Parts: sequence; C-alpha cells; structure tokens
Amino acid sequence: MSVSKNLEDAANAVVEDLASDVRGVLSNKDLEGVPQLKALKQRVETKLAIARELAAEKSKVAAKKAKEAAQTANAYAHDEPWQIAGAALAVGVLVGLLIGNRR
Repeated sequence: MSVSKNLEDAANAVVEDLASDVRGVLSNKDLEGVPQLKALKQRVETKLAIARELAAEKSKVAAKKAKEAAQTANAYAHDEPWQIAGAALAVGVLVGLLIGNRR
C-alpha cells in the first residue's frame, strides 16, 4: 500500500471520527428543544463534507508529487548509471569501514 494511500486513509479516519463525535453530541435528546440545532447540524455536515473533499484532494496532490519525484529519480538513474553505482559503492565502503571499526 502506498504512503499517500495510508495518509488518505488516516485523514479520512480522523474526519469520520470527528464527524461521529459531533453527530453524537448533536443527537443528544436534551438538545432537541434548541431551535438552532437543526441549522447547526446542517452546517457541521456541510463543513465535514468539505473537509473530506480537501483531505482527498491533498492526498491526490501528494501522490502526484511522489510519483513525479520517483519518475525524476528513475530518469536520473537511467541517465547516470555510473554515478549511481559510484555512490552505492561509496556508501558500501563507508558502512564496511564503520562495521570494521566496531570489532
């Protein structure tokens, strides 16, 4: 599962949890006599719907940026394979030296 999908799921879970809490408070029987309650419920539902849409849109933007970054990295790796191999070799040597010094 991708990171952006995890973020989208987490954001949606938070919004749904908040919506559940708000609905629970607004459905309290003691509050039924308050005339502004129905209008408040509608405003809350509208704003929660907007929040859901925004969370989904942010997730799409993040996924698009991640995909573009991956494509850029892939293109660089194909255009400059020896530099990538050299960097990997340098990292390997460094890790080897660090592990060797610990013994």
